[in-house]
Amino acid sequence: MKLFEYIRDVRDFPKPGVTFKDLTPLMADPAALDDSIARLVAPFRGEPIDLVAGMEARGFIFGALAAKALACGFVPLRKPGKLPGATQAVQYDLEYGSASLEAHLDAFRGKRRVLIVDDVLATGGTAAAALMLVEKLGGEVMGSAFLLELGFLDGRSKLPGRRVHSVLSV
Repeated sequence: MKLFEYIRDVRDFPKPGVTFKDLTPLMADPAALDDSIARLVAPFRGEPIDLVAGMEARGFIFGALAAKALACGFVPLRKPGKLPGATQAVQYDLEYGSASLEAHLDAFRGKRRVLIVDDVLATGGTAAAALMLVEKLGGEVMGSAFLLELGFLDGRSKLPGRRVHSVLSV
């Protein structure tokens, strides 16, 4: 299946000069969504992964579906103030601002083996923060998986020595 056909470019979003890669057409098509998840988790099938951690917001969609495909649990990495109970936060820079991710303090209890999943790997700031957060909370990161990698932004360089899988790359 040609997944690129289901990705729409939206120019000047969220600010002038940025071309946003809109994955909603892909998510709206059952066959494209199914194929994208199968490709996303393929390198990790049969590996001892306990949890998938997905970043807010589209990482929740792809992460939860990846967790189901791998028959493991899912942990949301949220924006500040969205989780009830005690949390740990990590702040990071975006290509157009800064942000934070939080997870429950007990999310990775027992050094759980974790796959980090998000929709797009851009500058790598969110992925690096997710990795740092998971490890701060005792998780062992087995790898990261992304549907789309924007190679020209070199986000992979923020994950040196780490296993990174991207289904598509531009």
